[in-house]
Amino acid sequence: MRNAALMLGVIGGIWAMFVGFFGYGYTEIVAQNAEVQTWLWQIDNPKLIRLASFAAPVLAIAGAAMARSRNQAAGILEGAAAVLIWFAFGFNVFTMFPIAMLALGGLLALAAREPDTH
Repeated sequence: MRNAALMLGVIGGIWAMFVGFFGYGYTEIVAQNAEVQTWLWQIDNPKLIRLASFAAPVLAIAGAAMARSRNQAAGILEGAAAVLIWFAFGFNVFTMFPIAMLALGGLLALAAREPDTH
C-alpha cells in the first residue's frame, strides 16, 4: 500500500505540475496584457490559482516522498493536494487524473497500518 501511495503521489504530483504551469501562466497572461482581457475568461480568484499551482505539486511530491516512512503525514499531504487542485481548478478533463491519483494515494497511505512485507 505504501508503494502504491508513493507511485500515485509522484505521478499525480507531476501531472499537477503541468496543470499548475498552465494555471499560473494563464493568470499572468490575463493580468499582464490588457488587450487579451476582453476575449479570455476572467478568473475570480487568481491568488487561489497561483497558490494551488505552486503548493499542490509540492504537497503531492512531498507526500509521496514520505509514503514509505511516515504514511499518516503522507496521506494528509496527498489528500490536501487533491483538495487544493479541486477547489482551485475544479474537476475537469485536465484535473481528474491528478485529483483521483492523489486522493487514492492519500487513502492508501492512511490505510497502511503496518510496514509493507517483501
